[in-house]
Amino acid sequence: MRTIQIGHSPDADDIFMYYAIAFGWVGSSINFQNQSLDIQTLNEMALNGVLDISAISFGVYPLLFQEQCLLRTGVSFGEGYGPKLIKKRGVTLKKNFKVALSGAHTTNALLFKIAYPQARISYKNFLEIEKAVLSGEVDAGVLIHESILEYDSTLEVEKEIWDIWSDYNQEGLPLPLGGMCIRRSIPLSLAIECEEILTKAIEIALRHKNILSKMLLERNLIRVDAQKLEHYLNLYANNNSLSLSSIQIKAINTLFKLGYDRGYYPQPLEVNDCLIPIEYKQSRY
Repeated sequence: MRTIQIGHSPDADDIFMYYAIAFGWVGSSINFQNQSLDIQTLNEMALNGVLDISAISFGVYPLLFQEQCLLRTGVSFGEGYGPKLIKKRGVTLKKNFKVALSGAHTTNALLFKIAYPQARISYKNFLEIEKAVLSGEVDAGVLIHESILEYDSTLEVEKEIWDIWSDYNQEGLPLPLGGMCIRRSIPLSLAIECEEILTKAIEIALRHKNILSKMLLERNLIRVDAQKLEHYLNLYANNNSLSLSSIQIKAINTLFKLGYDRGYYPQPLEVNDCLIPIEYKQSRY
């Protein structure tokens, strides 16, 4: 049995989309060994080729294109929602305000840097950002994952990252947040099988959403209660997570072009050139 090292974040949508495999609900000849790590750590590990498969921010992918393919499945997009730039109520931010972000290579960091070029950035684990704003260590912070659902009443939203994204794409495209990548050194037939299994896991998870959600809550694998979990999964782990659609591909292409035009990426990219060529399976067999 081939062992594949896979990384995902500890936020609810990643856990939900993977755990049908961990619970043995998906038949497979592959032994997946998973690690749960914060998204910036996963981005850095992907840049260094540490894992076979990893959840990543779409914002980092152009920096690892040479070594990694994008998977079509396990994607999370914002549609009218997403990360939030928060501050203390009533505070007016200066142009060079201090801000805490969850990582240098996240999608929200890319959009933030474009919108606020003079801000002074520090990077923290996403679970520490609200506390840093409350303590006055920073003037503002970008909340991600389940943190967007509830935060201290003394804080308010300065700007939705969705609004920044909308200002730049002008087409109402969904906001590309998280996806998955796989090392190009993985044999192609195995890579195709991995993508199929991961897709199947999400199909099963969505079909048995209530049962899986209950099991995740009972095992304390999720940081939120049942009500917030339901809401969060509706946002980020849904039928749109199964396989990239044409509108999602257009959105990612727009993000890549925006980053390239602003000098953050070394080359222009098209998503269709980054995906596993699944037609190989049909031509071979």
